[in-house]
Amino acid sequence: MSTAAATTAADVAVKAVYKQLDCLLQAIHDLQAAGFTDFQVMSPFPRHEIEDLMYKGEPSPIRWMTLAGGITGGTMIFTLASLTHANWPMIIPGGKPLISIPPFLVITFEGTILWASMMTLFGLLIHCGLPATNLHPAIEDPRFTNDCFGIVFTSTGGQTAKILHILEHSGAIEVSNG
Repeated sequence: MSTAAATTAADVAVKAVYKQLDCLLQAIHDLQAAGFTDFQVMSPFPRHEIEDLMYKGEPSPIRWMTLAGGITGGTMIFTLASLTHANWPMIIPGGKPLISIPPFLVITFEGTILWASMMTLFGLLIHCGLPATNLHPAIEDPRFTNDCFGIVFTSTGGQTAKILHILEHSGAIEVSNG
């Protein structure tokens, strides 16, 4: 087989369309049992069963970005308020400290929430691959946003026959190759 033919065989797209969630879940399980992990699952609405099978209960890395943003924001805002207050000192009667924690708690809280939410948004954009401008045509099937579930292999790695066999025997209403 020539190199061009091997590249073409490896880059074949396979798409399976499902009406029933149970059939989709069985197909995901069968594909993972056969050693396939490089496929995308489409759903018209979020289902925790799909997430459990695909990610095996691993938490999202976005939570660490939220924590880092919250700590950074809280620290930066408290430092900004403290330095601003220290640069323009006032005569404070009664021996109270110039930089006191209670007056700065509200602005520190607001800065923490602002930075945590901005980092969460940034993390979602990065980890979800948004905006998705160059999707494979098989992924852009309008049925996946209406009433059907789907599995799409954008590249089969030369194992198209095995993938087609698994998908055809999993209850798909349509399996297309190419």
